[in-house]
Amino acid sequence: MVTLVPLSADDPRAQRLLTDYFAMRAEAFPQGQTYRPVFPEASVFTPPAGVFFVAVDDDGRDVGCGGIRRIADGPDGPRYEVKHLYLDPSTRGRGWGRVLLEGLEAQAREWGAADLVLDTHHTLEAAGGLYARSGFTAIEPYNDNPNATRWYGKQLN
Repeated sequence: MVTLVPLSADDPRAQRLLTDYFAMRAEAFPQGQTYRPVFPEASVFTPPAGVFFVAVDDDGRDVGCGGIRRIADGPDGPRYEVKHLYLDPSTRGRGWGRVLLEGLEAQAREWGAADLVLDTHHTLEAAGGLYARSGFTAIEPYNDNPNATRWYGKQLN
């Protein structure tokens, strides 16, 4: 089982997971393209602007992370964006990604979000599958993230 613990994005535990995530992404990014990691400002993940969760397993190990942050309202109202959803590769296949994503979605709903959006790269096939199974559908790009090739959204209201 995994428990979600809200932490500041600049907490050393969160920073270690983000460092692992960015290293994994840089290593797997297509040759000839440059991955541009951006460590988030803690303020964008401070309630009610957002939240950053660290996933902790039953042994007390930090095994993943993810956050939501408030961005410009969409056509239906308040909009939050999923950022930095990551699980340690040794834990994948246990359904913990879904637990993390559902926790973020629940928090967005609690704060009155009309929709939840995210961007990703087409090489993250498992993540794309998780988003599709969780009700996200392809949308037009809402940002100019140089690391993204796909954009997804989910209506919450």
